[in-house]
Amino acid sequence: MKSIKTLTLFSLAVATVLSVIAQQDKSQRPSPPAQVSATVNETKITIDYSRPSKKGRVIFGELVEYGKVWRTGANETTWMEVSKDVTIDGKTLKAGKYGLFTIPNEDEWTIIFNKKWNGWGAYDYKKSEDVLRINVPTEETDEVVEVFTIDVSESGEVTLAWDQTQVVFSVE
Repeated sequence: MKSIKTLTLFSLAVATVLSVIAQQDKSQRPSPPAQVSATVNETKITIDYSRPSKKGRVIFGELVEYGKVWRTGANETTWMEVSKDVTIDGKTLKAGKYGLFTIPNEDEWTIIFNKKWNGWGAYDYKKSEDVLRINVPTEETDEVVEVFTIDVSESGEVTLAWDQTQVVFSVE
């Protein structure tokens, strides 16, 4: 009887461990992870995010509601890390790692750098933990961007693009 209980418990433990391992393969998610980085004026900028796809949907104003905090991607909170203090829109952002949230609107987005960088989505977002907020105008892209994309150029321009919308801000 003891051996049956032991075997059952062991089987459950193995199944649990295998389940956890299988869930950790983030590349198999519908919105796979991505990381971009650049070195600007001896400062390393790294952004870690997940890349949802358009899949025929209307993105901004429908899937991603206007006027509401968005995780800026999918899955875990998108984060940005800077190795040294930087200036964004004339404001100082200290060296460190920050949650990168946005509030999309039709003509302008609010870009938010928040103390909470390691959550799931924007569910735990608290405005009181914002470190820096800037507003940037939206631009229409020449072509549809099927998969949400973040790019950091060697000059420090950060571009967020999806569907036919993009926003750009500079890190100096």
